[in-house]
Amino acid sequence: MAIPIWILTGPTASGKTDVALKIAESIGAEIVSADSMLVYRGMDIGTEKPSRTARNTIPHHLIDIVEPWEEYSVGQYVKDLEGVISRLYQQSKPCMVVGGTALYLKAIVDGLFEGPPADWEYRNYLRSVAEEKGSDYLHKILIEVDPEIATKLHSNDQKRVIRALEVYKTTGQRISSFQTQFGHKNPKYDCLVVALEHDRDILYKRIEARIDRMLLRGLIDEVRTLLHNPSGLSKQASQALGYKEVINYFSGKYTLYEATEVMKKRTRWFAKRQMTWFRSFSDIHWVHVSPDNDIIRLSERVLEQFTGRVNK
Repeated sequence: MAIPIWILTGPTASGKTDVALKIAESIGAEIVSADSMLVYRGMDIGTEKPSRTARNTIPHHLIDIVEPWEEYSVGQYVKDLEGVISRLYQQSKPCMVVGGTALYLKAIVDGLFEGPPADWEYRNYLRSVAEEKGSDYLHKILIEVDPEIATKLHSNDQKRVIRALEVYKTTGQRISSFQTQFGHKNPKYDCLVVALEHDRDILYKRIEARIDRMLLRGLIDEVRTLLHNPSGLSKQASQALGYKEVINYFSGKYTLYEATEVMKKRTRWFAKRQMTWFRSFSDIHWVHVSPDNDIIRLSERVLEQFTGRVNK
């Protein structure tokens, strides 16, 4: 029997954390993170990690579970998630999966493709090609080697395009020939996905305000502290939004102003890619957030989406 799961998602800065806290408080639920950067200890400000007070009030899971110098894969996340979900289900404790890491969410909803390990040298090469020639160029290469999977991926979905090319290079086989992730539901879970949606100009203003807030809270010092650790940062952690730009500021590549502007630009791009991902989900319920929507009413609307399906 599939375990029912409520998933609350949305692009970065959409307000899903605040909504989740309100809902969890009202129904006594626990929160399971689906954010690839919240797993890292010490990366608090740049990820806008829920406060200690919030986490002491509402139990949270899959936050602060690895060191920032360690690698953490989607495969490991799925295993960790299964343990948490199974335990909460057995204890009859309601929970919500909350986050915006689309690959994590796709793995929950559609299952996980277990492929070869990462080839970082080749990934970095493809990223440099994309920076020089654009994402469309990589997508055209994928069309040549694996047209089936290319038709299912948007050219802006650079991470997945690169992964497909990486699998082909590593194994000599098309990822579509043995991948079961696309178009199939994960039999372990019965997922209801609700996503927050803002008008684009409003979302971009929220993103810019969020970045300004992170800088005022001490993002620069946080990154400096992380880098001073002898173990440093993993490749994954060092590429995180905000952290990468501050690292480039320390190296002299950017002034602080330039780093801030690049941070805002990259975050806007990221939010756009997230929306492309979410729209590819076969069954997703959108809740449009108007500028005057107060958090209590918004939380009630989201909860109505969850409970409405359950009560059908």
